[in-house]
Amino acid sequence: MLAQLRRYQVKPGQMAAFLAAWRNGAAPVRGQFGFRVLAAWQSDDEAEFGWLIAYEGDGDFESAERAYYASPERAAMVDPVQYLDKVETWMVHTVDR
Repeated sequence: MLAQLRRYQVKPGQMAAFLAAWRNGAAPVRGQFGFRVLAAWQSDDEAEFGWLIAYEGDGDFESAERAYYASPERAAMVDPVQYLDKVETWMVHTVDR
């Protein structure tokens, strides 16, 4: 399975606001575009947040991501990026054990 690992450095004191924006906007709106959240976590010191998402719709991940970012749904939500200092993303795939 191909997925995207996203790791964020959250601005000091902004984890609660970020999580509200993510839970009420980014995560469900991505779901409308065929993405599925496989896992999400935050560091104990509330400085970092990570999540792993897969795409399960028609077409490829990159096309779906462009559609998500260009959508009116994305434009209408509270932008969680305003609460972040740094964003890192990697495309990853499962490895047989």
